[in-house]
Amino acid sequence: MPPRLSSAQKAEVLIEALPYIRQFYDRTIVIKYGGNAMTDVALQEDFAEDVVLLKLIGMNPVVVHGAGPQIGALLQKLGKQSEFIQGMRVTDEETLDVVEMVLGGLINQDIVTLINKAGG
Repeated sequence: MPPRLSSAQKAEVLIEALPYIRQFYDRTIVIKYGGNAMTDVALQEDFAEDVVLLKLIGMNPVVVHGAGPQIGALLQKLGKQSEFIQGMRVTDEETLDVVEMVLGGLINQDIVTLINKAGG
């Protein structure tokens, strides 16, 4: 559990953040949420709370997510080898079905649930 901030520390954080809050108020903020960050429950909760906070202070967060580790794990369970060229996944039709299932069916729903639980 992270340490609690004193009132003075909270005020200091807000004072430092105020110029950015003003600069990005009513702007769309794109957040890349990578598959590796999704593997830790504490990071998932922190991510969702941060998205909600951005919305509460007047920004419009848009989440773009990955799921590399999750896709790789499901492909392995199905006995299909992941193939990469220069760090990019090679996606044939069979692999594309798995990618769509993981991204659209599993990961996207989990992210929405996390954000809703955090107050979004």
